Amino acid sequence: MRYAVIMAGGAGTRLWPMSRTGKPKQMLKILEGVDGPHSLQSLLQLSAGRLRGLVDPDKIYVCAGASYRDQILADLPLLPVAQFLGEPMGRDTANAVGFSAAILHKRDPQASFAVLTADHIIEPIEVFQQALTRGFEAVEKMPELLVTFGITPTYPATGFGYLKAGEEIPGLKGVHKVAAFKEKPKEEMARAYVEAGDYAWNAGTFIWKAKTILDQLQQHLPASYAGLMEIADAWDTPRQGETLRAVYPTLPKISIDFAVMEKAPQVATIAMNVEWLDVGSWPSYGETIQADDKGNRTGGGAAIEHLGSDRVLAVSEVPGHLIATINCHDLIIVHTPKATLVCPAADAEKIKQLVADVERAHGKEYV
Repeated sequence: MRYAVIMAGGAGTRLWPMSRTGKPKQMLKILEGVDGPHSLQSLLQLSAGRLRGLVDPDKIYVCAGASYRDQILADLPLLPVAQFLGEPMGRDTANAVGFSAAILHKRDPQASFAVLTADHIIEPIEVFQQALTRGFEAVEKMPELLVTFGITPTYPATGFGYLKAGEEIPGLKGVHKVAAFKEKPKEEMARAYVEAGDYAWNAGTFIWKAKTILDQLQQHLPASYAGLMEIADAWDTPRQGETLRAVYPTLPKISIDFAVMEKAPQVATIAMNVEWLDVGSWPSYGETIQADDKGNRTGGGAAIEHLGSDRVLAVSEVPGHLIATINCHDLIIVHTPKATLVCPAADAEKIKQLVADVERAHGKEYV
């Protein structure tokens, strides 16, 4: 059977002060919903919505921090609690993937599943679904494959992995062997990849058989595999919670790219020709909003008044709160009940450092 697992971990500190320890970015309702600008939805809701008609609702799982369970179930009211996989603590993507695979394999030894992110905007949905369908068909025909998806890069990003497609696999149209796989290169190398024209961003989306990825973890990350098997053995029994809390924090922390994808012998890729936006910073969030004739953008339902200002991104999560500016240019303003951020758009990458400084100076109250 075909399943999907949405990975909804991560804090998203570059979207502070809205994204905080108790409210990660994937659950911020800051995106325009289907009913217009006053109907806001979260990245998680958007991610789940992309699966409509592709994977049956009873085959959609979410893997995230256990502390976010109630928020996620409220965000996705059709998600049964049995389809929420709560990590006691983050141990990076190799273990999140392995945890999901272990539970799915126990419940369905024939499971194939897609691993999906919860922090991207992907359009058009039809092209996204067509690519995933091709991925499912590939692993059903060749169960040994680990399928990843490539996005045409638009700039030399250093925060993404890169892959190079090799020859097409016989009998699998549009599915290519991966000739090279490089995780998060330095800027000079990323620029070379983009200029070469034959490298794609690794979309962070995968499809594989649950058994196949578990076999790869057993070979390349045996310490995690042993712990995950212990967790799976206790799953759906009275020992489930106790075993998970005892074992999961002991698993070695490593990404699935470093642990498996750079080492596995049967990695394939499918081009996903979509508009793909990683909503990981306020400037990238601003790209999701229509600008006025001065380049100003308003998000989160904020009330705004500008006088002589241009290229200002203003976001508020406080209903009825007015943000007013005079002769402001290239600025980011984010208002919440707990903290307000004002910074030049060019310095948005410094927000992560600011959050660390705030925590040192004021404790965890504001982060």
